[in-house]
Amino acid sequence: MNLKAARARNYSMVMKHILFFAFALISVSMFSTTACQQKTAVAEVTPSPTPKSETKAAANPSDDVFDGNKVVKTEAEWKAQLTADEFHILREEGTEPAGSGEYAKTHDEGTYYCRACHLKLFDSKTKFESGTGWPSFYQPINAKNVTEIKDTSYGMERIEVECARCGSHLGHVFDDGPKPTGLRYCMNSASLKFEKK
Repeated sequence: MNLKAARARNYSMVMKHILFFAFALISVSMFSTTACQQKTAVAEVTPSPTPKSETKAAANPSDDVFDGNKVVKTEAEWKAQLTADEFHILREEGTEPAGSGEYAKTHDEGTYYCRACHLKLFDSKTKFESGTGWPSFYQPINAKNVTEIKDTSYGMERIEVECARCGSHLGHVFDDGPKPTGLRYCMNSASLKFEKK
C-alpha cells in the first residue's frame, strides 16, 4: 500500500471516531437534560414555608382569566419576592429535580396558581400521574392564562409554557398526555402555588 492510501485510510478512521464520540456526547447531553423526563438534579428546590396567615390568598377577579394587564417587575423586585430556588426556576427557566417538588404527588382538590403573580393556571381535576416526577395536567384553566413558546435549548425542540401575566417559566407541554386533550403540561412545583378547595 502506498503512503497516500495509508494516510487517507488513517484520516478516514480518525474522522469516524471523532464523529462517533461527538454523536455519543450529544446523545448523552440531550438525554440527561430533557426537562420533565430526566431523573438527574438540575436545581435543588426547597419549598418555601407558607405562613398560616397566607394559606389562602384573597380572591381577586383578575386572577381568574388573564385580562391583558402584565405584571412587570425588576430583577431585584422578583428576587425580594421569591426564594432563590423559585427565582431560578420562574425567572431563569430552571428545572427542579424529578420527584422533588412539593406538588408531584398532591391529589387534593383545589386550584394551582402562578407562584409569582397568583394567576389561576390549573384545576386539580385536570391533574394526572404522568410517571415523570413533575406535576402534570392535561389542560390549563383558561388558554389565555398561559403562553406557549418554541424552545430549542439543549438541541431539542420543545414547547415552553409561561404565565401569560408575568412571563414566569412554568415548564413544558408535550403531546403525550391523556384524553380529552392528549396534552401533558409538565410543570415545576416551584412555579405553582396550590390552594385547597
